[in-house]
Amino acid sequence: MTYMERLIEVHKTPYVVLYFLVMVAIIVGVDFLFLRHHSGVRLIVNIGVVVVFASFYLVLLRKR
Repeated sequence: MTYMERLIEVHKTPYVVLYFLVMVAIIVGVDFLFLRHHSGVRLIVNIGVVVVFASFYLVLLRKR
């Protein structure tokens, strides 16, 4: 790995952490606001949110 590749990885790390924290905040917010008493639906929605965030990351953000 060259110096420039390492430099890009170091600068990309805070954005990945922020992206992960936003995903967790959305999951917790949706759970508390809408799905507090629906455990089966809650699991399905949480998996859906993670899949959407993962696909968005892989398609758009990973190319940088």
